[in-house]
Amino acid sequence: MKFLDHLEEWLIATLMGAATLIIFMAVVHRYLSGLPIPWLQDELIQINTSWAQELCIYMFVWMAKFGAAYGVRTGIHVGVDVLINRMDDKWRNKFIIFGLLAGALFTGIVGTLGASFVWEIAHTDQTSADLEMPMWLVYLAVPLGSYLMCFRFLQVMVAFIRTGELPKHDHSHVEGLDEELAAEKGAKA
Repeated sequence: MKFLDHLEEWLIATLMGAATLIIFMAVVHRYLSGLPIPWLQDELIQINTSWAQELCIYMFVWMAKFGAAYGVRTGIHVGVDVLINRMDDKWRNKFIIFGLLAGALFTGIVGTLGASFVWEIAHTDQTSADLEMPMWLVYLAVPLGSYLMCFRFLQVMVAFIRTGELPKHDHSHVEGLDEELAAEKGAKA
């Protein structure tokens, strides 16, 4: 599972970073193209960045689908559990398992419908407007991300049945900071 966890994190971070760089490049290009510097305008006018917006939209769609699965795995999805937390453990556990199964069912259905849609659109000649990329590649994010999210719901449910613990995200935790603070304390001692 560590490989899948790291692949998921790597994919999200890469898409986010690449989209940010592409948007930055397109904005700088647009700004510099408007400056009254003849030689710069001549060079920049030859560069076409009309594809940047479309690519970034597709990258953010993919990032959101895989980010949702990451959210299930790490417990960062927003949930209203005030009523659930007031129940005694017997009923609370049943409602949590029901909720996780409902999430798995829903995302499994969305994944199946998405896979059917991708299958149908793959047999057409539809391409994106600017990139002229086959649209089935764009829409492939729906079944892949939904099936991964379904798997994550089932994974969390199995872990909850075994341990009684749900993944909890600590908003005050900064990755790597604990190790750095521990090293500083060790160096001072």
